[in-house]
Amino acid sequence: MKVKSPKKAAISAMVIPGGGQVYNGKYLKALAIFGLESAAIYSFYNNNKNHTNWDDSFALPQHRYLEKRNKYAWWSFFIYVYGIIDAIVDAHLDPFEEIMNENLESNTIEQDEIGIVNYE
Repeated sequence: MKVKSPKKAAISAMVIPGGGQVYNGKYLKALAIFGLESAAIYSFYNNNKNHTNWDDSFALPQHRYLEKRNKYAWWSFFIYVYGIIDAIVDAHLDPFEEIMNENLESNTIEQDEIGIVNYE
C-alpha cells in the first residue's frame, strides 16, 4: 500500500489550485477547484477593469463594480484555502478503505505474565 503524503498534497495545492487533488488522484475534484478558482480570478479582474474604466454608459454604478471585485477576491481566497485543506484531508484518509477492509478476526492477541499485550 502506497501512502500519500499530506505535505506533498499541500505543496501541490499551493503551487496550483487543484494540484493537491491531482496528487491524490481526484481528477474531477481537481478540475472543479481549478475551474472555480479561474472563474473567481477572471470575475475579479473583469470587475476591477469595469471599476477603473467606469463611465455613465455602464449598467451598474461604479461602487457596485468595486463591491463585486472585492467579493470575488474573497471567493478566490476561500477556494484556494479549501483546495489546500481538502488535499491534506484526502491524503490523510487515502488508506481508510483498505484499513477498514482488513480482517480483524484473523489477528490473535496474547498476553504475557506481566500484562503486556502482544499482537501477532
